[in-house]
Amino acid sequence: MNALHHIRTAPQTCLVTSIAALMQRLLPVTTFTRTILQFRVRGTIEREVLTGGLLRLGYHRVSVVEIPGEFSIRGGIVDIFSTAYVDPLRVEFLGETVDSLRLFDPATQKSTAKLDRAVVLPAREYLRAEASPDALAPIPVDAEWRAPDLYSDMDTLFDYFTEQPVLVLDQPAALTGACGDLWSKIDDGYLRHADRESVVPYPSPERLFLSWPELMHRTNGWATLALEPLMASDASWNPVQTFPAQAPSSAGLGARGMPFSQTLAIMDRLREECRVVLVARSRGQVDRLLALLREHDVPAMEWTVGAWTASSKTRAPFYLLHGDLSAGFLAPDLRLAVLTEEELFAKGARHKPQVKSKAATFLSSLEDLNVGDYVVHVQHGIAKYQGLKRLSVQDFDSDYLILEFAGGDKLYVPLDRLNQVQRYRGAEGEALRMDRLGGTSWARTTARVKQGIEEMAQELVELYANREVIHRTEYGMDSTLTHEFEAAFEYEETPDQLHAVEDIKRDMESPKPMDRLVCGDVGYGKTEVAMRAAFKAVEDNRQVAVLVPTTLLAQQHYENFAQRFAPFPARVAMLSRFQTAKEIMAVLRDLAAGTVDVVIGTHRLLQKDVEFRNLGLVIIDEEQWFGVRHKERLKQLRTQVDVLTLTATPIPRTLQMAMSGVRDLSVIDTPPTGRLAIRSQTLRFNQTVIREAIIRELGRGGQVFFVHNRV
Repeated sequence: MNALHHIRTAPQTCLVTSIAALMQRLLPVTTFTRTILQFRVRGTIEREVLTGGLLRLGYHRVSVVEIPGEFSIRGGIVDIFSTAYVDPLRVEFLGETVDSLRLFDPATQKSTAKLDRAVVLPAREYLRAEASPDALAPIPVDAEWRAPDLYSDMDTLFDYFTEQPVLVLDQPAALTGACGDLWSKIDDGYLRHADRESVVPYPSPERLFLSWPELMHRTNGWATLALEPLMASDASWNPVQTFPAQAPSSAGLGARGMPFSQTLAIMDRLREECRVVLVARSRGQVDRLLALLREHDVPAMEWTVGAWTASSKTRAPFYLLHGDLSAGFLAPDLRLAVLTEEELFAKGARHKPQVKSKAATFLSSLEDLNVGDYVVHVQHGIAKYQGLKRLSVQDFDSDYLILEFAGGDKLYVPLDRLNQVQRYRGAEGEALRMDRLGGTSWARTTARVKQGIEEMAQELVELYANREVIHRTEYGMDSTLTHEFEAAFEYEETPDQLHAVEDIKRDMESPKPMDRLVCGDVGYGKTEVAMRAAFKAVEDNRQVAVLVPTTLLAQQHYENFAQRFAPFPARVAMLSRFQTAKEIMAVLRDLAAGTVDVVIGTHRLLQKDVEFRNLGLVIIDEEQWFGVRHKERLKQLRTQVDVLTLTATPIPRTLQMAMSGVRDLSVIDTPPTGRLAIRSQTLRFNQTVIREAIIRELGRGGQVFFVHNRV
C-alpha cells in the first residue's frame, strides 16, 4: 500500500518489482485514493467516524498495536499502525480536535518523530463501500481473491502512475518464460478446484491476473529499455569502448589464511598504480575498517565526490564506500581497483544466515499434556496423566485432572489447583517408577532432594566466595590484531552480540575471574561471541579449552574455529573419538608444551591426563548436558580460570543463579538479519495444498521434508 501511495504522490519514483507482482490486478485507483484517511494537527474528526473508517480500511482493533494493520483506542489516544510508516502513529485528541501526531517505537512506546500531517492508508485491498450493510464487519483472510466480485473494473500497477514511466525489462525472454510458468501454475490450481468442487470459490484467473500479451499491450508505445546478458564474442555486439578487468586474486588478494599485513602490502602496491576503493556492506563496517587502517598508519578516508575528483590517480588514500558488491575487480586501463571485504579478509562469498530450528522449547502450560504423560504432584509424587473429566460435586460442575498413581489409585485434581501439578522433566525414554498414593516414597525422595540442595548451596557459597578473593592478571586492551579478527566476521553483528562481547571484554580486563552465562537461541551468534573471547585470550598468551557435549558438535566447532582463526597466528586442535590414539597423544603433548592455543573436545578434556601450560579460558557449550562427575571438575576449574558458558536452554538452577547475580548473564535475543518467524499451520489433508507448498518451497531453492507416520 505504501508503494502504491508513493507512486501516486512522489514526483520521481523508481519502482523495482517482480513479474508476479506486475501481473496482479489491483483495487481501482479511485477507490484507493478516496479511502485514504488524512490527519493534521488542530484538525477535527469524530471518534465514531474514525473507528468506522479504520474498520472499513481493513484495520483490526486490538489492545496494543504491534504489527501493521492494527489500531487501538485508549481514552483520548488512538494508536494506528498505518501501512504508510515504518513505526505506528499515535494521535492524541482533545475532544474531537487532533492535539498531536507522533510516530513511536512499539517495543518501547517512545516517540521517534513528530508530525504536522499524517495519512492512514488501506490495510487491505478489499474495501467495502461505506453504505454496505457489512462495512464494519471483519474482512475475511482470503477476501483479496474475491476482489473482482466487489469491483466491476479492477486496475493494474500501470494505472497508478500519474505519468507514463520508462519501462526497464531485465531479460525480456526470461520474463516471458517466468510469466508463462506462473500463469500455468495459477491456471492449473484453478482447474484442480473446478474438478473437485461444483462451485469454485474464487473468480477465474483472467479476472485476477494479467497475461504477458496483456502486459505488453498495456505498455505499447512506452519508452522501454531491455537489459540482456551479452558475451564479448557476440558478433552482433558493436562496443563503443572496452575496459579489461581482472579478478583481485590475480594480484594475490583473497587467499585464505593470508595475514592482514600481507594484504595491506599488496594493496599498497596497487595504490602505486591506481586508486583503490574498498566497499563495505554496512555503515558500521566502514567505520571499523577506517579505524583498522589508521591503526596500521595507512591513509584512508570515506569516499566523497569532492575527494574523488580532487585526488590523483596514484598514491591517493584508500577510499571506503558503503555498498553491496558481490566481488571486486581490477581495471588497469581505468587505474581503478575496487575491493570488497571478501578480498580483504578471505571470507568467501557472503550468504544469508541459515535459519535453524530451536534446540528445545519450554513447556508453557498444561495444554501441551497428552494422555499417558508423566506428571508430578507436589504432595503425592509421580503419576500418569489420564485426561480431564467433568464431575458434579455438591451440585457444582467442574473439570478435574485425572492422575493415576501406582497400584491404579486415582486422584482428581480440580482446575483451581493446577499449580500443584507439573509435567515431569527428565531424560527421554527414561523408565519411571510411579509413587503410591498415600505412600512414603515421595516423602523420602523430597527429603533427599532437600538435603542435596542444601549441600549444593553450601558448595556454591564456598565456590563463589573463593572466586571473590582470588585474583588473576588482567587481560590487556584490544590490539590491532583483535580489531582485524572482528572486522573479518562475515555478517553484521546484532546489537545483543555487541553488548555480550563488551560484557565479556570488561570481565576479562578485570582482576576477578570471569563466570558469565551467554543465553541465546540457536543461530543467534553465540559462537562468534565465544570466538572473540577465545581470540582475546590467545592474544594474551593464554590457552583456551572449548568443552562441548557431543563428538559431532566438537567436529563442527573445530571446523568453524579453524576456518575463523586460519588467517591469524593461532593453532586450533581437537580431542575426540574421531582421532587415533597417536593423534590424541600428539595433541596432549602440544597442549602441555603450549603450542596449541585453542583445543575443542568433549568430556575427554576433563580427564586427568590433559595438562595445559597456561589455561586461561574455558568455554562450555550447553553445560546442562554434562554429568555429575564432569560438573565436579568444572567447579574446580571455575576457581582458577575464566569460564564462559553458552546455552540456548539454560536449566532452571543455572538461570536462577544468573538472575540472582551469582553468575553474570548476557542475553542475545535479537535474531540475525533475514531470519523470519516460523509459520505453522494445521490443516486437513489436502493434496492440492501439499503440492502447492512443495512447489513454492522448491521454487525458492529450499528443502522439503515430508514426515509421515507410516513408511
